[in-house]
Amino acid sequence: MESGDLKIFQAVARKGSISKAAESLHYVQSNVTNRIQQLERQLQTQLFYRTNRGMTLTPAGENLLKDADRILQLLHEAQKTAQEAGDPNGPLRIGSLETAAAVHLPQFLTEYCSRCPKVQLSLSTGDTHTLVQHVLHYELDGAFVYGPVEYEDLEQVAVFQEELVLVSNKREGSLQDLLRDPVLYFSAGCSHRRKIKNILKEEAVPAHKIIEFGTLEAIIGAVQAGMGVSFLPASAVRYFQNRKNLFLHELPEQFRDMNISFIYRSDLFLTSAFEELLNRLKALPNGR
Repeated sequence: MESGDLKIFQAVARKGSISKAAESLHYVQSNVTNRIQQLERQLQTQLFYRTNRGMTLTPAGENLLKDADRILQLLHEAQKTAQEAGDPNGPLRIGSLETAAAVHLPQFLTEYCSRCPKVQLSLSTGDTHTLVQHVLHYELDGAFVYGPVEYEDLEQVAVFQEELVLVSNKREGSLQDLLRDPVLYFSAGCSHRRKIKNILKEEAVPAHKIIEFGTLEAIIGAVQAGMGVSFLPASAVRYFQNRKNLFLHELPEQFRDMNISFIYRSDLFLTSAFEELLNRLKALPNGR
């Protein structure tokens, strides 16, 4: 068994299909299929259930995935250890909420990259649930998410404070009046949906129409056009306030506060590049 086999197995397990795994790895499908079949023959056990909907892990596959995650992470750490010499260097894989990436991180990461020019930084965006899973599965070194998060395997540093607001294309109106319009959400992984449901309950808003969007800019454009209202961090809305027909409305005080935390696995091998990032985050006014 080679590390390449484990990487292919891990990709199929995560993606749930040969085609998606092949696409993510930039392999042809037949190659991925053959490698999985070879691995099952070598281990003399079935690793996946094949169905019309895709591939799901058997109990043996679940056990192998845990080992594969650990082995591939150890190999990744060994590579980083070999590269550690002198100034911070090597790859650093970071994830972020789209709102944080647009508002809070540009200046911070510019300063970090200026201080650590040898670091190969990559930044991907997603919702809190997806980013947490990527960190737990060693696919990201760390991520900026809405916190706090409740996972024993994760460490977290509170880094930014936000105010949640209602944004509408109407300048005036009570919350109850504004919330008669459809509510525009991020995708199902949006972590502050529970808070929004509590707001709607407190304001005695009846069942309302929900429309989901994949990006912050899409939500802002839809609000501007009058499609509905949305609950967003105030800083993210102000980022777009040069646009017309975009107004912020305060929420009751108990619903305003939002915290963004930086999370990482407690067993993560801390390279000099990561430690430099972590130290800079802890030095922020809200870093703790």
